[in-house]
Amino acid sequence: MAYTLINLPFDKHTLEPAISAETLEYHHGKHHQAYVNNLNALIKNTKFETLYLDEIIRQSDGAIFNNAAQVFNHDFYFQGMQREESQPSEELLELINRDFASLEAFKEHFLATATTLFGSGWIWLALDESGNLRIESHSNASNPLLNGHTPLMTCDVWEHAYYIDYRNARADYLKQWWEIINWEFVSQQLIDFNEKRSSHPNVCNDNDELCNYIDTLEQTDHSNT
Repeated sequence: MAYTLINLPFDKHTLEPAISAETLEYHHGKHHQAYVNNLNALIKNTKFETLYLDEIIRQSDGAIFNNAAQVFNHDFYFQGMQREESQPSEELLELINRDFASLEAFKEHFLATATTLFGSGWIWLALDESGNLRIESHSNASNPLLNGHTPLMTCDVWEHAYYIDYRNARADYLKQWWEIINWEFVSQQLIDFNEKRSSHPNVCNDNDELCNYIDTLEQTDHSNT
């Protein structure tokens, strides 16, 4: 299958002043597009050509992995933002309060993790196999799928995500990014996780690597997101 660049779920001026139209023109229109183009070229006439994006990420390495993961990561990042104010669902907020004490404490932890990640990468909110929330710091193109976890939210801390608007002031970018989180999208990922878990109970009960892999596949959305 051939992958395509997702359309932004908002007009390129919508996120200003947090993220400028110029940044989106480069970040989405050039960087994201390049990952899509590279992925399609790299998987052509290979075993990966017929696989879903999440499967390519789990089964590949090198250039194919880097470009597949960056397509997935950027899809997730752009869908996770909007200009309109939103709030976590009651269900998500309950988990945040359970695992981080409060939304404010979660915010401080998440932004501190994002500020201190060395080099380029991604900060994720994810669910582990037990349904516990985790803040995960991933370098370069890595993401929670590699740990068998379910992504809920991500922030891009590669410099191309913010350098035009903030130069090297990553912390300033992160503060503004927090104000444009699309909590409806984040909350929907939790709904999807719970629906899949309830529809596929005890897929594999043996405590071994193969069963863990099968369980993970059953909990993962096979889509270009």
